[in-house]
Amino acid sequence: MSRVAKNPVAIPAKVEVALTADLISVSGPLGKLSHPLTNAVSLNREGDTITFAAANDSQHARAMSGTLRALVANMVHGVSQGFSRKLTLVGVGYKAQAQGAVLNLDLGYSHPINHKMPAGVTVQTPTPTEVLLIGADKQVVGQVAAQIRSYRAPEPYKGKGVRYSDEVVTIKETKKK
Repeated sequence: MSRVAKNPVAIPAKVEVALTADLISVSGPLGKLSHPLTNAVSLNREGDTITFAAANDSQHARAMSGTLRALVANMVHGVSQGFSRKLTLVGVGYKAQAQGAVLNLDLGYSHPINHKMPAGVTVQTPTPTEVLLIGADKQVVGQVAAQIRSYRAPEPYKGKGVRYSDEVVTIKETKKK
């Protein structure tokens, strides 16, 4: 059995979980998320916890039990507390501005970049060089952060570009004559 799947998922008081034969739905104060279920994993709800077990002894079933447990734990955390990702813009003249569901970026190109946020993700700009993405779905928040970072990834010689706030960019030494 997966060591991850051995740990039960605790359900907070303000979160509701609905189990059907092929779908698990989690709803809370920050939204509603759902994920399809597979026959390789059996779920058991006991009060305010959900336990996961492999349906058979195959390697696929054991792996999927841990994967599904992690996904459900992220769904519960997302609808109760939410996920956030912070990006930092490093470079002269690089700035960001949030206008509703659109993030306007000036990254040194000849044109501004307007990135539309998907449903369920909100964007804030506390300062012109910081972007804060907030949402209930961990995968969607991470994907949007990766898309914004891809507009101008940090380059290794000066470190200019869009980077995650906890990212460390190793600066290369320039060529010697």
